[in-house]
Amino acid sequence: MTITTTSTGSAWPGLDRVPGGPRTAVSAAVARRLFLAAVDRLPVSVQLPTASTTERHGQGGPLMVVHRPDELFARLGRDGLIGFGEAYLTGAWDAEDLTGFLTVLAANVADLVPEPLQRMRRLVLRGRPRAHRTTRHRTRDLIAHHYDLSNDLFRLFLDESLTYSSAWFDGDHHGDLHQAQRRKIDRLLDQAGVGPGSRVLEIGTGWGELAIRAAARGATVRSVTLSVEQQALARERIAAAGHADRVEVDLCDYREVQGTYDAVLSVEMIEAVGYEYWPTYFRTLDRVLAPGGRAAVQAILMPHDRMLATRGSYTWINKYIFPGGFLPSAQVIDEVTARHTTLRVVDRLAFGPDYAETLRRWDEAFLARSADVRGLGFDETFLRMWHFYLCYSRAGFAAGYLDVQQLTLAREA
Repeated sequence: MTITTTSTGSAWPGLDRVPGGPRTAVSAAVARRLFLAAVDRLPVSVQLPTASTTERHGQGGPLMVVHRPDELFARLGRDGLIGFGEAYLTGAWDAEDLTGFLTVLAANVADLVPEPLQRMRRLVLRGRPRAHRTTRHRTRDLIAHHYDLSNDLFRLFLDESLTYSSAWFDGDHHGDLHQAQRRKIDRLLDQAGVGPGSRVLEIGTGWGELAIRAAARGATVRSVTLSVEQQALARERIAAAGHADRVEVDLCDYREVQGTYDAVLSVEMIEAVGYEYWPTYFRTLDRVLAPGGRAAVQAILMPHDRMLATRGSYTWINKYIFPGGFLPSAQVIDEVTARHTTLRVVDRLAFGPDYAETLRRWDEAFLARSADVRGLGFDETFLRMWHFYLCYSRAGFAAGYLDVQQLTLAREA
């Protein structure tokens, strides 16, 4: 489905004005040449208007229709992939099968830009803003940018458990999403050994489903979050489930947690930690974990070489969705835990295709409820942005560029 857009306004600074000037003209011409040369090698189709006809590029496949090529290449030339995504937000280009088109790009990401230009990446593209460093005094605002948007917004497209992380379908992508989310949580609890009397720490509350299921096993749970909106609804859901006496949900930075716990669980929170603080994150797990305890972490991962190449960069996802976010690799987690903690990964489950399926279902639900999204006060640009975000993320998993894993950590015997 293609969502049409209206003209952008001051709510979206930078989108209401197309880059211009002599330097932009040069960078736009270079971007056009590089982009068309890249797509001509790929199984996609790109259609763009010229003065007298329609120009076509690509080897055939998911179709990208460029409505305003001058704008697309001006944004791409000035801001790279951020500009490419922004050109979608403004309607400069569309794709009926947006995920399919982005999946081809994700599968060929290393070949999109010639290697000599890749080495100049840090000289050409903007680095991460200082305000996006995930320090103690900045992290709450960075988290609020996404997670405090509106609980009602997330209710529109998540399953009834309000679980905002990959489900585990265990080989059955036709299965029920709610059951797949419960299966994912139960496996994490099993891996961490959560049962009657367990003292559980959860880093990153979400909307409380993991805490509810841990409490139902007879555990006592402390869950920490930096999202005011999530804390309020999680407490409400926990009370409604009858577990208010077993679960406390605190507004607390993970770095400030004290106490000793038999099990530590953290689901897709490490992505918001920031690469400078990965040692701090894992040292925290090590510090609070009781002797004989286990930690279970669910993490989105990227290839190690791409992680090294993009560390410190500023992406479309950072600008519009997750400021300060950055994905680790499986290798760097092994390296950080070995260097800074007594913990080691003793079990891992990889299920990246399940995240692609989870995102497909979220996107379909989001698009089906677009009128309700507008009713919450979000505009057409937001609709395009969220659709692009879900498809962009899904493409990464569908292409195998991204993975999601459940990692069980324990101390060496």
